Amino acid sequence: MSDQRRNLFFYYHPNKELDEKLEPLFQLARDNEFQIVEHSKDANIIVAVGGDGTFLQAVRKTGFRQDCLYVGVRSKNEAGLYCDFDIDDHDEMVASMRNAEVEVRKFPVIEATVNNESTYHCLNECSVRSTLIKSIDIDVYIDDLHFETFRGDGLIVATPTGSTGYNKSVQGAVVDPKLPCFQVSELASLNNNRFRTLGSSFILSGERALTLNVRQDGNDHPIIGLDNEAYSIRNIKELTIKLSDHVIRTVKLKNNTYWDRVKRTFL
Repeated sequence: MSDQRRNLFFYYHPNKELDEKLEPLFQLARDNEFQIVEHSKDANIIVAVGGDGTFLQAVRKTGFRQDCLYVGVRSKNEAGLYCDFDIDDHDEMVASMRNAEVEVRKFPVIEATVNNESTYHCLNECSVRSTLIKSIDIDVYIDDLHFETFRGDGLIVATPTGSTGYNKSVQGAVVDPKLPCFQVSELASLNNNRFRTLGSSFILSGERALTLNVRQDGNDHPIIGLDNEAYSIRNIKELTIKLSDHVIRTVKLKNNTYWDRVKRTFL
């Protein structure tokens, strides 16, 4: 670990049990010349303690920082795609950082712009779903091509790392994060003589732009899911999604690839 990266910010949801588990880690970090800071803006290493959900929240709440590293630490004995370290292995964590037994991995990020106004970033996925008990109609454009008109429960646009979550649960493909791309998957599409969709997930190059035009038929403010947070934004007419120039830099143990994690999690 670079000598310049010594300021740690811990992001977690405090509770008595977790506080007790973290105290030895705090002390071990101090003993090894790391400084624990109170504000994320002062950190160059942000440590998310919990699980994949907490890691996603840490990235979002700290503003998708481009000038720092993110570290995922599991607080429970469960598999995770973003968390390399276990909270009970304090010595391994610090020794790995000091002895350069870690590598930096870059995860792609997508950006979603609503009505050409507000832009949001996503590390996992952006989803569009109806707030009403009825189907939602969406005109789907790839670049300037009208590709299809979707009717159903909604659409998921996932990054490669997000492909193993919500996207996978609707039979989307698991994608290698080294590929600069994003994936579009359907939620309960209706196919008939009037509406016709591809009927399967499809993957777009990072050079493409995806535009979703929501038809104004009562679904004027659908639920927009950004990673593990939901937003109800009024009067959504257009949602443009593309691969961002941003990447999230995370710390990983050597010999622990993305596909090692996928195998450990699902097989």
